[in-house]
Amino acid sequence: MTKQSKSSGHDIAADAERLRKLHVPGDPLILANVWDPTSALVVESAGMRAIATASNALAPVNGYEDHSHIPSDVAFSALRRIADVVKLPVTADLEDGYGLSPEEFVDRLADAGACAANIEDTDHRVGGLVDADRHAARIAAIKSAARARGFDAVINARVDVHFHKGAVEDGLKRARKYFDAGADCVYPIFLSDAAAIRAYVALGPTNILYGPGTLTLRELAGLGVARISVASFLLRLLLKRLEVAAGALLRYDDEGFGPEWQNSLLQMKLINS
Repeated sequence: MTKQSKSSGHDIAADAERLRKLHVPGDPLILANVWDPTSALVVESAGMRAIATASNALAPVNGYEDHSHIPSDVAFSALRRIADVVKLPVTADLEDGYGLSPEEFVDRLADAGACAANIEDTDHRVGGLVDADRHAARIAAIKSAARARGFDAVINARVDVHFHKGAVEDGLKRARKYFDAGADCVYPIFLSDAAAIRAYVALGPTNILYGPGTLTLRELAGLGVARISVASFLLRLLLKRLEVAAGALLRYDDEGFGPEWQNSLLQMKLINS
């Protein structure tokens, strides 16, 4: 008997199938990665089709560095608070899985209300890539544990070869192994070369990181990418705006906040009227 697949108000089995179908080459799932309930609600209201977290945004707002420094209890509690406030499927950036067994990882993912996860193949404790075959076996075990729990978790297998400045062919070899193990999508992070992206796309659904100075969104769609994410870009954008606003306060600069300031004041007046 499988455990109930409804968690945090989510039917995670239905969410997983819904999310999986959104990975369409050429019509990519766009993810505006979030870090807390407020940012998740803003993204949902903007019309996004799914909610995704980013570890390098979620960790610092909870007082920790990225790269598996955040305790698993804190990470999953933060994930639960996000899933509690949204209706869209939730996919979580859970780094290397925090050393949890596949069964415990899946149980905690499901109990938090998420139907999907990023799993990366870097061991930050040693500062290098994990063995590809061992990582593929872990992906297969997570998929199996999720099915035993009653849902088919959507696994986005991060390929960190390019993060470590390795060769494209090494990344493609890993991607093949991860797809064979049951990964639903691969994520060659920090890859922006069009020819290399096409090679990944030929293997299966591919997630590419978007940001300033990279290929445009339309270019990525044209290459057949199935998923586009932004990691901590939105949080960093927000913090930059906060820095500008704080500077304006210090300078007694009423005009230095930009038009967003006046719009915010107007909205507050409308809400309170």
